[in-house]
Amino acid sequence: MAQKVLTANRLGDGIAVWLDAAGNWSEKLQDSLVARHDQAVAALEAAGRQALASNLVVDANVIDVEERDGVLHPLRLRERIRAEGPTMAYAEGYGFADPDFIAA
Repeated sequence: MAQKVLTANRLGDGIAVWLDAAGNWSEKLQDSLVARHDQAVAALEAAGRQALASNLVVDANVIDVEERDGVLHPLRLRERIRAEGPTMAYAEGYGFADPDFIAA
């Protein structure tokens, strides 16, 4: 089974966030709680539904990631872009995505 993490967009500003092991939403993919078995994936899905119901985030999704040299990499291009930041100016304090990370 592939490793999975829970991602969403924060309701207040639309920034991509990932659920960490403490149940908080982090702006850093590397802080993510990684699910490695079916029960953990089900727990992530339940946490996503709860966060949606509590109006904390929108578009909560469990996504596939792989770990290479201790670094999490989303498998889909869309998620690599979301993890590294926008490809265009988006919000003050948020730089452009790292092209090397996206191309991986």
